[in-house]
Amino acid sequence: MPKHIEMPGFIKPQLATLKTKAPQGDQWLHEIKYDGYRVQVHLNRGRKKVFTRNGLDWTKRFTEIAGALAIPGEAIIDGEVVVVHEGRTNFSELQAELAAGRQGRLVYYAFDLLWRDGDLRKRPQIERKQALLDLLGENDIELPVLFSEHLVGDGQKMFEHAAKLNWEGIISKRADAPYRSERNENWLKIKAVQKGKFPVVGFVKDPSGVAALYLGKREGKELVSMGKVGAGWSRTVSSQIRKQLDNVVSPKSKLTKPIKKPKATWVEPKFYADVEYRDITAEGLLRASSFKGLSRK
Repeated sequence: MPKHIEMPGFIKPQLATLKTKAPQGDQWLHEIKYDGYRVQVHLNRGRKKVFTRNGLDWTKRFTEIAGALAIPGEAIIDGEVVVVHEGRTNFSELQAELAAGRQGRLVYYAFDLLWRDGDLRKRPQIERKQALLDLLGENDIELPVLFSEHLVGDGQKMFEHAAKLNWEGIISKRADAPYRSERNENWLKIKAVQKGKFPVVGFVKDPSGVAALYLGKREGKELVSMGKVGAGWSRTVSSQIRKQLDNVVSPKSKLTKPIKKPKATWVEPKFYADVEYRDITAEGLLRASSFKGLSRK
């Protein structure tokens, strides 16, 4: 009788490499990129553990997801915990749910099977996904667990569709590749970014320029806060921005509703920042924003 191989503990996750364009060809599987927490579920003959991408044990936070995975024997599933808000995954909503200790809105998108009564990591991606689909189907696994579907073929078309729907983007995976605990080019991520022009309402000084810009947005007669941007400029550009904004300094904030920012230097909203950003949070602030340029009103 073959010797039973001990099920491993936490496995470092495989990570995707960022690309600007989706790969072509039938050797790629394309999945939606979910905006949530990467989570690995270990099922060991009725005992269940849930790990974050860094190997922290978060079983207590995800008891409902673990409870839904009533699977006999041994399995290690890789996936993403999300909250779906207004038709797409929303990271700030997920953070709010976790902070409040709620689990009712959490959904686990399972996308890989690393272990099933033995190690599957050397098996091709497409086989591991099929094994995962079979495992969930045979055990009648239902919400809050879902299988992460994929498309084969035109990745760019899927990416453009994802961008239109305001999803975060797609992940493209090589159908024939094994699972490797590292960032490599067998998994690629193609992210959708949004762009906007926002009036600059203030800045945070640093010794030679700006550390961050406070941004606003006009809503009728109101000027509301959109948060701040603190990345995307070189030292030279940072000092150029500072020189321009120093000419329009205002004694107080021009925002309709004041925000407490003791370190801010407020300015007249005469300049606009071109910004790329991922998303607008539930609080109405830009997320994952990057500065692209400054223009006069």
